[in-house]
Amino acid sequence: MEIFSYLGKYDYEQLVFCNDEASGLKAIIAIHDTTLGPALGGCRMWTYAREDDAILDALRLARGMTYKAAVSGLNLGGGKTVIMGNPKTDKSEAMFRALGRFIQGLGGRYITAEDVGTDVHDMDLIHMETNYVTGISQAYGSSGNPSPVTAFGVFRGMQATAKAAFGTDDLAGRLVAIQGLGSVGMQLARHIKNAGGELIVADINEDSVRRAVDELGAKAVTVKDIFEVECDIFAPCALGAVINDETIDKLRCQAVAGSANNQLAEEKHGDALHRKGVAYAPDYVINAGGLMNVADELEGYNADRAHAKVDNIYNIISNIFAMSAKDNIPSYLAADRLAEQRIAQMRNVRSNYLRDEKSLHR
Repeated sequence: MEIFSYLGKYDYEQLVFCNDEASGLKAIIAIHDTTLGPALGGCRMWTYAREDDAILDALRLARGMTYKAAVSGLNLGGGKTVIMGNPKTDKSEAMFRALGRFIQGLGGRYITAEDVGTDVHDMDLIHMETNYVTGISQAYGSSGNPSPVTAFGVFRGMQATAKAAFGTDDLAGRLVAIQGLGSVGMQLARHIKNAGGELIVADINEDSVRRAVDELGAKAVTVKDIFEVECDIFAPCALGAVINDETIDKLRCQAVAGSANNQLAEEKHGDALHRKGVAYAPDYVINAGGLMNVADELEGYNADRAHAKVDNIYNIISNIFAMSAKDNIPSYLAADRLAEQRIAQMRNVRSNYLRDEKSLHR
């Protein structure tokens, strides 16, 4: 991998390699852009086949966090940590405390949080060495489990998407197909049910499917068939890249709005949705509730304030669809432009001279 060429292509600021032989830590911290504020992004632990795969994952995820924070109106930049290792067998106190020291050494340019393969306990260990971490135990003033907040944000984004697709944000009587019933997907299903919507669900976990059927009156289909069911809204809430060459023509919906990251396998699939007249809620916008929630911890967590920020996802998604319609561009591209405009505007804000207090006494 030609690292500096890649950094230059997407204007990254910093790539940090962290190695600690005693604990076995091999980690990469990518900082994409800190124009709006310190870079915030989770710490992912995964068994990467190659070092290049880990580097590329960190870089892509960091850039995605820049866009997510910018379009969400947060005063944060984008960053990410990936740890090379098996999260089931390789974790240790020493490993996460070593990582905490590396993060502390960045002086606040990067703030971490939990992600795939890490949890609250791991963040507590990092917190022993640095304050630049969110998503720690509630005993330390944290916001706790982000899944319910993320699900609420996705629900509000789905309502905005419904308005763009159907002319009303009322989900009563709307049929929503949910692919994936993890912690966010199941919470989202409950919101939809409470709003009067109807559910079709699929998940590899049979217990989760059974619970949705028994508690929410959902209809169950296989994970293969979920793409082809006739519905109003398709909600990807599992793995990424689910809208791809194989599935794009199978979709029988008028809107796509779900919590999964990187739903489009390639940008061309977002273009295809636009041509088909399918309203697509850009994933990094509609699922930003978790980021908004943990970001509030940096101000001293206030649940009401955080909830208001997440509720605003409705307005953000609405603005994206308005730009998409006005400029006749796909919604994913409209979201990117809104993020880039905010970053560029703040980058060009006049830097007024502020006299140093020490200079007054010289």
